[in-house]
Amino acid sequence: MEDWKNQLFFGDNLEVLRRHIPVESVDLIYLDPPFNSNATYNMLFKEPSGEQSAAQIAAFDDTWKWGPQAEEAFDEAVMFGPPPLAELLKALRQVLGRTNMLAYLSMMAVRLVELHRVLKPTGSLFLHCDPTASHYIKLILDNIFSPKNFRNEIIWERSQPKGHAKLRFSRCHDTIFFYSKSEKSVFNPIYKEHDPAYLERFYRHVEPETGRRYRLGDLTNPHRERPNLTYEFPPSSGTVRVWRWTQERMMEAWKEGRVVIPEKGEVAQYKRYLDEMAGTPIKDIWYDIEHLHGSSREYLGYQTQKPEALLERIVRAGSHEGEVVLDPFCGCGTAVAVAERLKRHWIGIDVTYLAIDLIRKRLKDSFGNELADYEEIGIPRDVTSAERLFNIDSFQFECWALAMIGARSAREKRGADRGIDGVMNLRDEYSGDYKKIIFQVKGGKVGVSQVRDLKGVLEREKVEIGVFLTMHKPTRQMQKEADEAEPFIDPQFPNLRFPRLQLITIEDIFAGKKINFPNWWSQETFKKALRRRKTNPEENQNNLLKELQEPFDRD
Repeated sequence: MEDWKNQLFFGDNLEVLRRHIPVESVDLIYLDPPFNSNATYNMLFKEPSGEQSAAQIAAFDDTWKWGPQAEEAFDEAVMFGPPPLAELLKALRQVLGRTNMLAYLSMMAVRLVELHRVLKPTGSLFLHCDPTASHYIKLILDNIFSPKNFRNEIIWERSQPKGHAKLRFSRCHDTIFFYSKSEKSVFNPIYKEHDPAYLERFYRHVEPETGRRYRLGDLTNPHRERPNLTYEFPPSSGTVRVWRWTQERMMEAWKEGRVVIPEKGEVAQYKRYLDEMAGTPIKDIWYDIEHLHGSSREYLGYQTQKPEALLERIVRAGSHEGEVVLDPFCGCGTAVAVAERLKRHWIGIDVTYLAIDLIRKRLKDSFGNELADYEEIGIPRDVTSAERLFNIDSFQFECWALAMIGARSAREKRGADRGIDGVMNLRDEYSGDYKKIIFQVKGGKVGVSQVRDLKGVLEREKVEIGVFLTMHKPTRQMQKEADEAEPFIDPQFPNLRFPRLQLITIEDIFAGKKINFPNWWSQETFKKALRRRKTNPEENQNNLLKELQEPFDRD
């Protein structure tokens, strides 16, 4: 894979998987698909003012609701998916009806079929979900991957429970389903440092000659009917027992000093040195990884962001250096960033440009010049490709155009927008007040009446600046109408004037044109990602976990 280049796709993961990802080409898949279990399930971030942003609400609004798209996914999964999956979905429709839950399961089913297709025979899939739909998702996974390839139901116990209800126990865990494609799958056991109390209890012996700590283990065999393992040991002691090892192996270990002969009457035991132990094996309940929160140094402002330590454990367990990691719902890019740091190849897919933009910045902040080459696919590079996106999906064109200029969508649903497509919230560094710039985005024909309409919205909303963002060059009348608007004057600097209504084209954006607003208004929606150094995946596997735990150890 010398010519490999990492890939970041902007688009529907179902289409990307079918058109761009070859069969049996991926070593590890991690996915954390959104599900509408609460009102803010897919919120990327909050604005600087603390308000919840609408930028992501609309992204999955149609995807996870029953309608023509879900009906098509259901029919496709039934007609072209594995026969057991078809029978399961038909049964679920009888039980659930044409509900949002069935829409979610149908949309996930067709995607999981494709993910199974692109996975290598040695590959594995880790699917992250909460209890809202996990029981249904496992049925679908069983019918695509086969129950025999189910490996673990991992419980990630977060330290911050979700609420303290009076009628139930507090919720504080997520579920991660681990499936392999076959019995040949890669699995690298993961270890953590031994608990000090455990060491004191079990590794309490110290070898005087070397200073090495060790524990003693039983060498007798619990199965009594083993004639080939029944012999006298130590030699000439008259003690005959059923041992775990053959006599030849037992004598060899005794000569090496690994078998301890206690005082008379006690059974021989095996000496296990602490420095030969890799650590305590990680089990399927993960309680040692802290859930991210606002005070975490790693937290970027993405509401459903997962800790890098969590993804590091999964990537290390399911892949080797140089292998391919795929995240089809990559969100803020934690799986992508971890794969980059651990020297894996990676593929990230997201349907929203806001996520793509955040991942791009995160990778640059984290790795700088160390960042491996990657290509961005599906993102407009010029006016022609921007027009193509508008013709395919006008809403995603709007989201892309707004993100390109640093704004966010203001719409919670496709359709009526009350004259505001986007918004940019900024903080006045002098007064501490929050300022707002509103946007109208037009990909089709434009005229002077639309500029007048935006003028009216500015007055109605009482905001400082309005921007008319258009695919096509504005007419003279449009520019004249904008120029006639009263300029914005900041009371703190009355001698400075800023255009109240600004016209910007897509061509202007590609040329680097910016909105004209006071430079003392700051726009820092996301924190800068921590600088990361690429590491050898076989060394220091607990370094990141220690780093993330330091603030809590000090408290």
